[in-house]
Amino acid sequence: MKTMTCNQLGGACDMNFTAETFEEIAEMSKKHGMEMFQKQDAAHLKAMDKMKVLMQSPRAMHDWFENKRKEFEEMKNNQDFA
Repeated sequence: MKTMTCNQLGGACDMNFTAETFEEIAEMSKKHGMEMFQKQDAAHLKAMDKMKVLMQSPRAMHDWFENKRKEFEEMKNNQDFA
């Protein structure tokens, strides 16, 4: 299991997401983002605006996503710290 924060994934808070795969982490982050959007959380809305700009370039979005995947893959498993 590995953990990344909302901030690490382009968000606005320190909420932790823990999963076995990057795809699971990305899905948790997406769900959290939708919840924050529904709550109209100002900090998260600002972070979403930055992501919208990034998404205007499919290449830039792909590169960002792959860099986050690489960051996840290079992390040590949580139990390695116990």
